[in-house]
Amino acid sequence: MEQVTNGKQTKKLLQKTLKYYFIYAVIIIIAIAPIFYGISNLLYEHEANEDLYAIKEDFDQFTKKELTISEIALWNKYNRYVTLQKFNGNFKDSLFDHSYYDALNKDNEPFRVLHSPVKIEDTWFTFSAKMNMVEKENLISSTVFLFISLLLLLLIGFFIITQMISKKLWKPFYAALDKMEQFEIDKTTSVNLIESSTQEFNRLNVAIHKLIQKNSSIYKSQREFIENAAHELQTPIAIFKGKIENLLQRNDLNQEQFEFIEDLNKTTSRLVKLNKNLFVLSKIDSNSYIEIQKINLNPILDNQLVFFSEQALAKKITITAELEEEVILNAHPFLVEILLSNLFLNTLNHNIHKGFINIKLTKERLIFSNSGSETALQTQKMFERFSKSNPSSQGNGLGLSIIKKIVEVNHWTIQYHFTNKTHHFEIGF
Repeated sequence: MEQVTNGKQTKKLLQKTLKYYFIYAVIIIIAIAPIFYGISNLLYEHEANEDLYAIKEDFDQFTKKELTISEIALWNKYNRYVTLQKFNGNFKDSLFDHSYYDALNKDNEPFRVLHSPVKIEDTWFTFSAKMNMVEKENLISSTVFLFISLLLLLLIGFFIITQMISKKLWKPFYAALDKMEQFEIDKTTSVNLIESSTQEFNRLNVAIHKLIQKNSSIYKSQREFIENAAHELQTPIAIFKGKIENLLQRNDLNQEQFEFIEDLNKTTSRLVKLNKNLFVLSKIDSNSYIEIQKINLNPILDNQLVFFSEQALAKKITITAELEEEVILNAHPFLVEILLSNLFLNTLNHNIHKGFINIKLTKERLIFSNSGSETALQTQKMFERFSKSNPSSQGNGLGLSIIKKIVEVNHWTIQYHFTNKTHHFEIGF
């Protein structure tokens, strides 16, 4: 079965191997068939020559001594394939192929002919013996056909047996490949591979086990570090932000000091948000939100809509919503709230002055459409952590990655497309 990878068709290893076997087999058949035919023809020709010389020897021993010149015409009349002809002047035996008209079959047929000089009553004649080669040609053709048929049968059997054996021999490899394709570092703890009597496949299994264990250990350590760091940073960041806000309330600050502390406050707010998002991601990675329940998406979306509509007023952004009633989902309520919150924040932060946000909710999908940049976003790294479409953006680059993570956890889908200068994020339930 062919697949397409990076625009190129790919084939299985077994298919490629059999392809070269097939080409080799065709070359062998094409090369051997004429050689086999030629050798068979030489063998049968040699056999015909021996038979003709046997006829000549029999003539010399039993007929030549008693035959007279006057009896030659009568003798020729009763011998169809052996005759005495007028001497052709050649004192050496000659063997050649010639076609003669066969009155019985009413057709020209190939013969092998022997011409040999003989002396009857002190007069030289040419002894002519011929052998019909039609049976020889039919036999050679049948033999060649049988040989090629057997060769093809052997090759077909070879292909079938090779394919059957290869499938069995390569079964551990394909099993390992399937396991690796299904492996998810944040979900899979172990991979059970098929043991094999083949040394190379056992080495591959050992290497895969080591690779999985090493990467799982590194991933677990990173996840724990982020979770612990985010948790431990919450208190000092909150204290720091509280003290900055207290400083902003003082009346003895001049304009320069106020602006400096205000910048610190904004930076701290971004740090709080970053820490919160990292903490959420670490919680999702560690499967902390596994309690699934039926929730009605409409009231949650309505609440978010009221909250973010106030923020949209600052940019004079118009929000419109087309919501289908009673959209029930199986999900964790907190994750749904984070999902909607990040969708709103993404469409607000990357919007333009006097722009718009359109929200459409059905039982199958949720679509956020917004104005913004007049070019499509780069989708290659869109959902990666700390990836920003606009480097100057005040965001932390975690919003879309959180959205993507929540979508994956709930086995939903998310797609981005850009049409009519409008950005669309579509989540399929």
